[in-house]
Amino acid sequence: MSTQNPILEIENQYGQSIWMDNLSRDIIKSGELKQLIANKGIRGITSNPSIFEKAIAGNEIYDEAIEAGIKADKSVQEIYEDLIFTDIRNACDIFMPVYEESDGSDGFVSIEVPPNLAKNTDSTIKEARRYFEAINRPNLMIKIPGTPEGLPAVEQAISEGLNVNVTLLFSVQSYIDTAWAYIKGLEKRAEAGEDISKIASVASFFLSRIDVKIDDQLDSKLESAEGDAKAKLEAIKGKVAIANAKIAYQKYKEIFSGDRWEALAAKGAKVQRLLWASTSTKNPEYSDVMYVDELVGLDTVNTLPPDTIDACVDHCDPGNRIETDLDAAHKVIDGLKDEAVNIDLDTVMDELLDEGIDKFIKPFESLMSSLENKVKQLAAV
Repeated sequence: MSTQNPILEIENQYGQSIWMDNLSRDIIKSGELKQLIANKGIRGITSNPSIFEKAIAGNEIYDEAIEAGIKADKSVQEIYEDLIFTDIRNACDIFMPVYEESDGSDGFVSIEVPPNLAKNTDSTIKEARRYFEAINRPNLMIKIPGTPEGLPAVEQAISEGLNVNVTLLFSVQSYIDTAWAYIKGLEKRAEAGEDISKIASVASFFLSRIDVKIDDQLDSKLESAEGDAKAKLEAIKGKVAIANAKIAYQKYKEIFSGDRWEALAAKGAKVQRLLWASTSTKNPEYSDVMYVDELVGLDTVNTLPPDTIDACVDHCDPGNRIETDLDAAHKVIDGLKDEAVNIDLDTVMDELLDEGIDKFIKPFESLMSSLENKVKQLAAV
């Protein structure tokens, strides 16, 4: 294994884990996933409805399993779950050595509860519980969206001993609420006399979508801006997501210290790590590893799509930058309030959360309908 791989440097020298944001039966069966772990240092994997839609729709590798489901008279929903649960179980088995070697800190495979439940606490808890039992692997993480309705589900799932990946976090406040949901869940479990040392959780904080949305607003203002106003707008462009993440990391350090946390740590509790998500750069003017290089830091995870993994192996420049330029980060966020800029960050974050749920519901529905069509096709043969 080459020591020239920046991913290994990020992990070994700076204490950040790199996970991959992509899962399909192809990479499991071909041995590619094992190779990524062995050669590129990938230490976990995440899936979501849009990843599964790309993996399953139009891919013949799933046909045999779909046909078996048809013969067994299963519903489209049951066939869908068979397909994804099988992939998730196999991925969990492949990552098991990483899970064991890291003492349950890494080697996780994440699966999302159905995204149309994002606003329903009870149904989310029920599905999280059912998924965890059905897949039955200790290194499974259940993804629950960090919506106001999702967070009580997070707390309950943690108290029941489930590993949780809290997803779709955009604002610093939503991250703070997530961290406390995790802590309260652990406290509830500890009070019941249950072991809390085996539970792991990450808080998935989204990046590139923030810059895309804010840059669009800045660009439309830049069309007519001049002089000082123009300079203020340009100073913020492409900088909000990273500034926001750096501020969240400082909140993480505050929350996971002090007496309340130490009482749980004494019982073996693990910190809930911040995970950087949505890390492929959408603007070709920016570095394609911008959301990796700028946010390397201890006890964090960065989840990268395959193209960003390749780019990082090729030209990431690791360094412990997450706590550098904090004053500049605060200036960027404060700069949004300047009358020349006048962008309300809270409104942007609320819109991004709604859009984020939508971005998972649409591919989920599209996958279910393409699966339905495939079932009809194969049943007719």
